[in-house]
Amino acid sequence: MTQTPVIPSEKLFAQVLDPTSRADPYPLYARLRQTPVSLQEDGTYVVSTYREINLLLHDPRISSDERKSAHPARTLDTPGGPNPPAFIFTDPPLHTLLRRQIMQQFTPQRIGGMQEHIEQAVNALLDARKQQHQFDLVQDFAYPLPVTIICRLLGVPTEDEPRFRGWSSALVRTLDPTESLSEAEKQHAVQSHTQLIAYMKQLSETRRAHPQDDLFSALVVGDSPDGRLSEPDLLATMVLLLIAGHETTVNLITNSMLALLRHPEVFERLRRNPDLAIATVEEMLRYDPPVQFRTRTTLADISIAGVSIPKGARVALLLASGSHDPARFVDPDRFWPEREENEHLGFGGSDHYCVGAPLARREGVVAVKALARRLQAPRLVTDPPPYRKNAALRGPEHLQIAFEHLNE
Repeated sequence: MTQTPVIPSEKLFAQVLDPTSRADPYPLYARLRQTPVSLQEDGTYVVSTYREINLLLHDPRISSDERKSAHPARTLDTPGGPNPPAFIFTDPPLHTLLRRQIMQQFTPQRIGGMQEHIEQAVNALLDARKQQHQFDLVQDFAYPLPVTIICRLLGVPTEDEPRFRGWSSALVRTLDPTESLSEAEKQHAVQSHTQLIAYMKQLSETRRAHPQDDLFSALVVGDSPDGRLSEPDLLATMVLLLIAGHETTVNLITNSMLALLRHPEVFERLRRNPDLAIATVEEMLRYDPPVQFRTRTTLADISIAGVSIPKGARVALLLASGSHDPARFVDPDRFWPEREENEHLGFGGSDHYCVGAPLARREGVVAVKALARRLQAPRLVTDPPPYRKNAALRGPEHLQIAFEHLNE
C-alpha cells in the first residue's frame, strides 16, 4: 500500500497554493489549524483558526495596504503614472473616508431595487437552455448572471460585456498575491488595466454630462457630506466593483450548486422548501466560500497564539479555514443549511467587511432557488470539476450538469 507523504507544517501553505490541491484544500486547513499561527518557508505567517483570524481582522496593527509591505504585491501602473489602490487596499483614515463616500450611494434601496432584474436575468439564462439536457453552469449561468447585474447596477452597457470579460480575466489573477505571472502575462494585465481605466474615464464623462439612475452616476454627480470621490479614486472603485462584483459571485453560485448536487438530501429539502435558499447561501459562505484567504501586513510587532509576528511581516488570514474551525462551529465539515449559529468569515470582517455582500447574497439566493425549482433530476457530469488556478478566489472553471428537462 502506498502511503500519503507527510507534508512538513512549514510547507502546508505552499501545498494549499499548489493547483493539485485546488479541488479540496480543507484537509490541509485542518492540519494548519493544529498550529493556529505558523511560519511558512517563504516567510508568510499563516493564521488558520477562527478566534485568531477574527482578532486580527479587528486589529489596527494589521494593514490592507500592500504599499506598506516589505514585499509589496505587483502594481499595475498605466503609462500616465501610478494609480491609487482601490479603497479595499487602503487603511484608515483614508479607507474610512472612501468607504463612507461609496456606501452613501451603495444603499439598501438601490440593492433592493435589483431584485426584479436578478429574477428576470436568472430565468432568461435558464430559458435559453430549454432545448438542452446538459450545460456548463459556469459559462452558461454563473458567469453571465453577475456580469449582467453588476453592469446594470453600475450603469455599464451590457453589450460591452465581452470586453470586460477579457479585461477581468487578466486582472483577477493580480488579485491573488500568491500567483506568479510571466512577463507576458504582466504586460497583458497592465494593458487590460489601462484599457479598462480609459473606458471608465470615458463613461464617467458621459455620466457627468448625462446622469442616469445608476451607481456610477450617483458617484459622479451625487452630493455627500464627505464630498465626491476624486477621479482617480472613482475610477479605481469602478474597476474594483466591476471585477469583484462578479468574480466572487460566480464562485458563490457555482460552489453552491456543486455542494447541493453532492448532497442530494439537502437539494431535495431546498426543492420542497424554497425559503431554505437564504440559509443555504449563508451556509455556503461558511462551507465553501468564494474567497478562501486574504493577505495583510503587520504595522507593528504582534503577539498572538504564543507567536510573535514581527513588524512588516506578510500574514495570510485563512478565512475558509476559520469557518471550518471545530472550536467555533459544530460539525464544521458538514454542509448543514439549518445550522442555528453561523457567524462565518465568508465576507471577511470589521472595517473591511465586503461592501457587495448584500448584492451577492441576493443573487445567490435567487439563483439557487431557481436552479432547485427548474432543474429536473440534475446530476454532476464530472466530479471533481476542473478548478481555476486562483487559490484565493477559488472556484470551478467549469461545472457540467446534466438534467432531464427544465421546469417552467
